[in-house]
Amino acid sequence: MKVNKIVALQLMMSMVLMLGTASCSKKSSSSHASRATGWDVDSQNGTAARNAGKKQQAGPGLVFVEGGTFTMGKVQDDVMHDWNNTPTQQHVQSFYMDETEVTNGMYLEYLEWLKKVFPPTEENYKNIYEGASPDTLVWRNRLGYNETMTNNYLRHPSYANYPVVGVNWIQAVEFSKWRTDRVNEAVLEKNGYLKKGAKTQDVSAESLFNTEGYLASPSTTYGGNEELVLKKNQSGRRPKAGKDGVVPEEKNVYAQRSSGIILPEYRLPTEAEWEYAAAADVGQREYNIYKGQKKYPWSGDYTRSSKRKNRGDQLANFKQGNGDYGGIAGWSDDGADITNSVKSYAPNDFGLYDMAGNVAEWVADVYRPIIDNEANDFNYFRGNQYAKNKIGKDGKLEIVTPATIKYDTLSNGKVVARNLPGEIAQVPVDEQETYLRQNFSQSNNINYRDGDKQSSRYFDFGDSESGSKADQAMYNSPKHNVTTDSLGKMIRKYDNSSKRTTLIDDKVRVYKGGSWRDRAYWLDPAQRRYFPQDMATDYIGFRCAMSRVGSKAEKRKSPRN
Repeated sequence: MKVNKIVALQLMMSMVLMLGTASCSKKSSSSHASRATGWDVDSQNGTAARNAGKKQQAGPGLVFVEGGTFTMGKVQDDVMHDWNNTPTQQHVQSFYMDETEVTNGMYLEYLEWLKKVFPPTEENYKNIYEGASPDTLVWRNRLGYNETMTNNYLRHPSYANYPVVGVNWIQAVEFSKWRTDRVNEAVLEKNGYLKKGAKTQDVSAESLFNTEGYLASPSTTYGGNEELVLKKNQSGRRPKAGKDGVVPEEKNVYAQRSSGIILPEYRLPTEAEWEYAAAADVGQREYNIYKGQKKYPWSGDYTRSSKRKNRGDQLANFKQGNGDYGGIAGWSDDGADITNSVKSYAPNDFGLYDMAGNVAEWVADVYRPIIDNEANDFNYFRGNQYAKNKIGKDGKLEIVTPATIKYDTLSNGKVVARNLPGEIAQVPVDEQETYLRQNFSQSNNINYRDGDKQSSRYFDFGDSESGSKADQAMYNSPKHNVTTDSLGKMIRKYDNSSKRTTLIDDKVRVYKGGSWRDRAYWLDPAQRRYFPQDMATDYIGFRCAMSRVGSKAEKRKSPRN
């Protein structure tokens, strides 16, 4: 009898324990409940929290670069006496960067798309294709024969995997914007938000996809063609029609940023990002410190490999000496005389190729001789010009149409499209956004603390004493002028003023890294030079970057080395 009571008691305790465990399990499995309100975020009344924790996917061609702190600036003697790269401690967030430079093949894909969508034979579009085309005449030299390169380098298949050159900074930015839209267009099509094949079969100047335009006003994407822009319910499936054939209306049926599938924009890397990625000091990390600084993107003080399998080979494509761009016949030092195919040399410790040599590369920053670390030491960038979406007279977003494309005439007379159909028209931010703000007070911040009146010698002069506005300019660069006559013919006028004191202004951009035309001194990632943003050369190319959203690292770190 006593034994039966003990057994019954044990069974009762087991049942209570099982019920308690089930209850706890039920509570813990309620992962779809909001921590803020307790609401079920997967219900019809749910919120964007249902996608919490969804990680960013790397875009095509990109390599992950984990951010961190580093010393930005020179690590060797300033033999050029530029005094423009004094060491400063900076921190950059994690980001993604192109594995290689943008190649001729990649850029031709862009040109072919423009030619298809905006036929140059049509009067309204004639400047779009021409404005995006690289300047192939950069190969010419007064005392050199390079017509073969002028005629073949961009389009011949032998050079398809060579870095594109002859591209100015503005063209590089426009390519990055185009690439953003085409990648996100493919992502949305893959996830069922766009009709299959719409990106190639149904595209035209009147029917285009733009990422920001889609996010702000999806119903106007592809010119408002509802057959191309599809809807999905919150479960990830497209809503089905009822018995009456009517598709029920649902909330959040278009992809949004909260969907977690739309990638951030492709863009040019900032100077700080480029230098950090090129140096790749992570390769000489020991626990939580770097063992000194690198002189080049690879370890060591020399440009030749010390490894047994390729001992003596150059680790980058650069000019060896006067009249020596690649060694003697049968024994080429770097395997190239002009540019070389991408991935011809070993990558650095971040997995990036050609961060020294081959071509120098455009970065996003406006050039100034000083990196102002007193003003900022986090994600440093000079060139911010804040804008906002333009609202039309009808109170709606103003979407660019083929009839409202804006064009800019550059200082060299080249005409480029400022925007394309499908994009949202932009205007500078004004007092509505800047009033009583602490972090910025105007749209254009290029000259902040280096070029504005407060940083010049006229900062305490009255208007009557300081002379004209042109005389007050801290960077008094030449101002060339391009106008048109009554017949539409361009009239180009050089600035012949003898009062100009510098080539620096708000339209010169930094370019980094050495090239096939440069000596080894310029292979140091810290070296910096500048060039007008609307001009191109045969030795400057570019690669794209993309910001990372979410965690700093892709994998959880341990305290071990």
